[in-house]
Amino acid sequence: MKRTCIIIEDQPPAQRILKKYIEDIGSLDLKATFSNAISAISFLQENTIGIIFLDIHLPKISGIDFLKTLQQSPQIILTTAFSEYALESYDYNVVDYLLKPFSFQRFIQAVTKANTASISKVEVMPKPLPLNKEFFIKSGHDLVKIDSDSILYITSVDKYCEVYTIDKMHLSSDTLKQWEERLDDMQFYKVHKSFVVNVSKISKISGNQVLIDDYNIPIGRVYKEAFISKIKSLNN
Repeated sequence: MKRTCIIIEDQPPAQRILKKYIEDIGSLDLKATFSNAISAISFLQENTIGIIFLDIHLPKISGIDFLKTLQQSPQIILTTAFSEYALESYDYNVVDYLLKPFSFQRFIQAVTKANTASISKVEVMPKPLPLNKEFFIKSGHDLVKIDSDSILYITSVDKYCEVYTIDKMHLSSDTLKQWEERLDDMQFYKVHKSFVVNVSKISKISGNQVLIDDYNIPIGRVYKEAFISKIKSLNN
């Protein structure tokens, strides 16, 4: 059975792309297309819709302001050319955030995510501790024992890694990839090609930076969407 959907998008080229993708995917039933959110609000008062493909920059009211008006919200997939709204949008339980221009494959991923979420909400069980949270690392000429919980973040510098812990920095001869393989991927996230952070130590995410203690760590553009999705999943 096809899922019903609508498009709220003021740019005709973007409307055409979404309509084509919806037609090609075959599992969606497009009920209406709106160039502003005001018209969509009236439609939603009389119709039940499964998914809304929503632009952020719209005439009259923005997509974010539109989200604030919804009480029993359909599943929302944002479609926008602006990445700076990603973090704020997840406060409104959006399913996915598609940055224009997005491919048909990326569109399918978003719809699949929406379909999976609609079937059931999987209860998040407490994350098991990794089997080994303490290990020795080669730091200079020494082997130093550290607890992974004490690590704030790790950054690659030339052929080495700087491992920042609560009390000091260790210079490690292991590569960042080796660190990624060693650490619990539910606790440590790659936010930049040169940085892995301990998510439990994050105090703030602001724009394209993560704040851990007094350290400002950059979030790479290609990592931001997946990172924000992971952070959001911790609250579900």
